[in-house]
Amino acid sequence: MKAKVILNPYAGRWLALQRQQEAENALRAAGIEYDLVATNGPGHGIELTKAAVREGYNPIISAGGDGSISEVINGIIQAAGDGTPVPIGVLPLGTANDLVDNLGLPRELNAAANVIAAGKIRWMDLCQVNGRFFGNNAAIGLEPYITLIQQKITRLQGTFRYLVAALKGILANPKWSMHLEWEGGEYHGPVTLVTVGNSPRTGGLFYMTPHANPFDGKLTFVYGYMATRPQILRLFPRTMKPGSGSYVEHPSIHEITSSWLKVRSDNPTPAHADGEIFSEAITELEYHVIPGRMPILLP
Repeated sequence: MKAKVILNPYAGRWLALQRQQEAENALRAAGIEYDLVATNGPGHGIELTKAAVREGYNPIISAGGDGSISEVINGIIQAAGDGTPVPIGVLPLGTANDLVDNLGLPRELNAAANVIAAGKIRWMDLCQVNGRFFGNNAAIGLEPYITLIQQKITRLQGTFRYLVAALKGILANPKWSMHLEWEGGEYHGPVTLVTVGNSPRTGGLFYMTPHANPFDGKLTFVYGYMATRPQILRLFPRTMKPGSGSYVEHPSIHEITSSWLKVRSDNPTPAHADGEIFSEAITELEYHVIPGRMPILLP
C-alpha cells in the first residue's frame, strides 16, 4: 500500500517547508512509497486526509507539528465513520512536537521514517470537545488566552515564544466563573484555567496534566483558581515540572481523571484543541474520551 503525506508547510513558522526535501529523503531511505500533498490553510489538512482515505492510501503521514497531527487525526476519524480508521504516522516538523515527545517518537526524521516503515501500531485514546477530536491537549481559560497572545508574537521562535506569551497572559490575569461537572463531582466558582489532557505536556515546556496517559481510557483535567498575579507567577514555574513539585500539588489546583467533563462558563472564554483555537468566545463545552480509537505507528 502507498502512504499519503500531508505536509503543513507553515509548521514551525515555515520550518516544515524548508525541511520538506529532508523529510522526503528520509521516507525514500526507509523504503516508503508515498504521494505528498501540502496544506494551504487551517482546516485543509482535514479535507486532504479524508480524500486520501477515500482514495485508499494507508497509512496517512502527518508532516508538521501538533496542529498538523490534529487535523490528520480529525480527517482519519471523520473518514472512518463507525469503521476502522487507517493508521497515522508522524514526521515531526513542528515547533514544540509535544505529542511526538509524549509518545516517545523520535524527532530525527530518518528514525521517524523507520518507525513508520516498521508498521508497529498502538491504539491510542482520543479525546473530543464539542465534536472536535484531539490527541494531546485542549483547554479553556488562561491557556488558550496565552495561545492567542503567542500567535501574535512574530519576532521570537520556538518554546521561548510560548514562555514570553505565558508571562504576558499571567500579567493580564483574566478570570472566569464556571460550572464544571464530571463523573462523581462538580464545581461552581471562579476559575483561572481548565486544561484537559490526553498526554502530559503541551507548549513545549508545560506539563499541564502531568499524570495524563493516552492509553488509559480516561481523560485527565486540571482546574484551579489563583486570585492574584503574584500567586500565579509563583506557581508558574511548577507547570514545567513533570514529577514531584508539579503545580497540581498546590491546594488550589485540582487534577481529576474522568471519562467526561461538562463546562458552562458564565463569561465567554477562548478554547483550543491541540494548540488550534476553535473559538475565541465560547460558554458551553463537553469533553469525552474514546478509548483506543486511534491507530498510530509507534516504536
